[in-house]
Amino acid sequence: MTSARLDRSWWLATLGRTLHWARLEEREAGTAEVLDHDGSYHAYDSLDTARSMLMDAGYVQFDGLDEDDALERGFSLDEVAPPRAGSDAELVGLMSVSLGKQA
Repeated sequence: MTSARLDRSWWLATLGRTLHWARLEEREAGTAEVLDHDGSYHAYDSLDTARSMLMDAGYVQFDGLDEDDALERGFSLDEVAPPRAGSDAELVGLMSVSLGKQA
């Protein structure tokens, strides 16, 4: 049985002109789970471990970005928002976004 979710945060990484999302969820048991843009779930023993692994993979927390950080990554905060869908299966299809051509 999966423990209840306490908190959710969105993380992003850019590779070329593609933005990849990852969703980090803290669980009641003190563990954490990441859903990545490929649709894989990754379980971690703690929230800190999950955050470290995301940062090691080049992700940054979306809520921690300011406009200058976003522009350095090739987008404006006005243009990007975490994906939303009715299920994780639908969500995965929205977790990789082409940023188009650079101006």
